[in-house]
Formats: sequence, C-alpha cells, structure tokens
Amino acid sequence: MGKDLKKKEEELEQALARQLELFKAESGDWIKIGGVVVVSGLIAFAIMKSRSKKKDRTTQTAMAVLEREGLLTKEIEKKLSENSKSTFWPSIGQRLFILGLAYAKEKFLPNLFATHTEDAKVEEESK
Repeated sequence: MGKDLKKKEEELEQALARQLELFKAESGDWIKIGGVVVVSGLIAFAIMKSRSKKKDRTTQTAMAVLEREGLLTKEIEKKLSENSKSTFWPSIGQRLFILGLAYAKEKFLPNLFATHTEDAKVEEESK
C-alpha cells in the first residue's frame, strides 16, 4: 500500500509539473499578445495626437488668412476653434446593438421557420 501511495504521489507531482510548464508557455503567449496590444495602442495614440496638432495648425493658418482678408467673424471663429464633440460611447452603443441583433438572428431565426417546434410537439402529445 505504501508503494502505491508513493507511485501515485510521483504521478501527481509529474502531472503538476506538466501543468505548470503548460501554464508558463500559455502565459508567455498572453504576455506577447498584451505587449502587442499596448504597443499598437501607443502607436494609435501618437498618430491621433500628431493629426490633431496638424489640424490645429491648419485651423490657425486659416483663421489668420480670414482675419487678414477681413472675413473673420465671431461665428466663424467659434466654429473653427470649437472642438468636435465626437465621443467613444455612442460608437460602442451602436456596435453593441448590432452585436445583439446578430446574436438574436443566430439564436432565434433558425427556430422561427422550423416546422416542429416544442409547442407543436406538446399539442400532438395531448391529442
């Protein structure tokens, strides 16, 4: 009985060692994926920052030209210097709505046109 327990202990230790090795390998993959996500986010942030600076410079030069021409009014200046009000959340809301519609289509559309539904089975059984 003692030999069986020793053998089982060794098997369990080997299984645990294999699981730990597998976990280390998989976690290394997740770290790589996380690193790629972080780097791509930083690159996207840098691109957006540089574009906004370019847009600001273009707006300032346009305002200077309009001022020189005498066409710059308070209304035009306000429209040119005002920040755009685009946000992240409406986009997320729209995407979640479309995702919900797609899920509902997958879940309920095949059953909508099925000839034998559960209600029909219950009616047949009651007859």
